[in-house]
Amino acid sequence: MEYKLVCIDMDGTLLNSRHKVTEYTKEILRKTHDKGVHIVISTGRIYTDAEHYSNLIGVRSPVIASNGAVIKEKDEDEVIYKSVLDESLSIKILNICTKYNVAPVFYTPHRLYCGNLLVISYYYTAKLRGLMSKKIELEYICFSNKWSNILHREKNNIVKCEVYHKNEDKLRKIRSELKNIKDIEVVSSSKYNIEITCKGVSKGRAVEILTNYYNLKNEEVITIGDSENDLSMIEYAGLGIAMGNAIDIVKEKAGYVTDLNDNEGVAKAINKFILRDVDFIK
Repeated sequence: MEYKLVCIDMDGTLLNSRHKVTEYTKEILRKTHDKGVHIVISTGRIYTDAEHYSNLIGVRSPVIASNGAVIKEKDEDEVIYKSVLDESLSIKILNICTKYNVAPVFYTPHRLYCGNLLVISYYYTAKLRGLMSKKIELEYICFSNKWSNILHREKNNIVKCEVYHKNEDKLRKIRSELKNIKDIEVVSSSKYNIEITCKGVSKGRAVEILTNYYNLKNEEVITIGDSENDLSMIEYAGLGIAMGNAIDIVKEKAGYVTDLNDNEGVAKAINKFILRDVDFIK
């Protein structure tokens, strides 16, 4: 099979545990891109961050951000797809979080609003350390009564909400209540978070949209991931690849399990199934 589209998760997949893309991986991705294969970042992070890492690896393909809520060409103003959490849905999510005394994070494609001082401090530190794009705009919501104004002002731009907490039992309770809201999707990318988008949004749906956009068949698509939010695209692709460090359910659904993210599993998988270049085998 000749593969023409590769969609790659970031955290735990493309990025190693130091949140870096190795030079070997960059070389493999650029060589694949030069063969005419679309190399697409597919992440739960917001668009500005996804764009940053796509530029870092040196490819021109569009990016999938916020778990599929945004698909955009990098070098053009064209938005291929965008799905927003409207004001009513955002308020419902906020009310559930408030009930459990947990402050959410609401994202637009370029900005995040956060009501948790520890979380916003983490984001500022990550920007300073180069672990996320310095172009991302951050705003700390120090008073809960500010949320209604923000959610109204950004009602056409909120693409995702995320909830972080170290108390897994509290997260389970919040997730259980969120499932009663019929117009949202709820997934996780770690045991300490919940990611919320509008109903019908998923990485799998986003990959399907791009597949049609390029007039391809799903048999011509490879997807690579490690977490629950990658499951839909792993199941959609002609070849879904799980990282060696992926959770068990992702490995079970994948057609192939590659090496760990710390052992350049992405590069090894792409070389195996696309380049087939012995000179690039590590």
